[in-house]
Amino acid sequence: MVKVLVIDDSPLIQRVLTEVLHQVDDIQVVGCAEDPYQARDMIKQLNPDVLTLDIEMPKMDGLSFLKNLMRLRPMPVVMISTLTQKGSPITLEALELGAVDFIAKPIVNVSAQFNQYAKIVQQKVRTAASARVRSFKLSEVKPIETLSNAQFSVNKVLAIGASTGGTEAIKEVLIRMPENCPPIVITQHIPPVFSSSFAQRMDRTCTINVKEAQHGDKLAAGWAYIAPGDQHLSVIQQGGSLYCQLDQHDPINRHRPAVDVLFNSLVKICPKNTIAALLTGMGSDGAKGLLALKQHGAYTVAQDELSSVVWGMPKAAIELGAAIEVVSLDRVAQQLLSQAVKR
Repeated sequence: MVKVLVIDDSPLIQRVLTEVLHQVDDIQVVGCAEDPYQARDMIKQLNPDVLTLDIEMPKMDGLSFLKNLMRLRPMPVVMISTLTQKGSPITLEALELGAVDFIAKPIVNVSAQFNQYAKIVQQKVRTAASARVRSFKLSEVKPIETLSNAQFSVNKVLAIGASTGGTEAIKEVLIRMPENCPPIVITQHIPPVFSSSFAQRMDRTCTINVKEAQHGDKLAAGWAYIAPGDQHLSVIQQGGSLYCQLDQHDPINRHRPAVDVLFNSLVKICPKNTIAALLTGMGSDGAKGLLALKQHGAYTVAQDELSSVVWGMPKAAIELGAAIEVVSLDRVAQQLLSQAVKR
């Protein structure tokens, strides 16, 4: 049984989340707190497994509470977020502070959407309960010095897929990349508004250039291209160059963008020049695509269990025999780059 404490100053949101979570037998809402100070006492009394946490609350905002919590008593937190241009940078900061995931504020007036919303909330709470949570601490990571002056093969492509826990995992990889690294294409399961904010955040943080992929972008060294939310990202070849292709075909593995779409596009055009990594995430998206890449000559990596927030996608890939190497997150960039060095 997963014990949940709901932290939200809105009685309506408290009621909705309680109703949603009580629909299933394996989750129990053990209490509702209307502000962080009340929540602090209830955490001590009730010892919940997961918190749902609103960002905007009286007395202390959610981010300040989260920062203190992850420093003093790290535990799984799912943020209740406004999926808007304004809300996305704050939610991404919450993930950086250690929140496992986020869900939208509930829509209570459309029953069909509400039923779908309920399943998403239930699944994210279950996933959070089994997530590996670490205390928050600031650390400065620089590009890998031994490879900063390396010459990379001009035809290599790095491909990365991730889901739950992926925004921070991707940052850990990209921040280590030197400015002359091969082009990087990335699919992270993320809502539409968030992908733009995520790309901008990475661009400010990293030595390399990072952008939300646009249809027709030509892949270039020193650039990373992140799939837009709700659009599949593929790579196509025209006239000897590689380009981003976006589409809104049906979700694959329940996701759009889907990692398998990206990986399978590279199988078709340049598998032997692809170096791919599957990082933390729930489910199995990307596992079959990683296997296809490996079978066609690509170098493939999966993140190990200990460094994954949720060891779902990498585990699925490993079980298929899709990964040539299984490495901790802090070694992924080194592993990818070492395969791209001109020999």
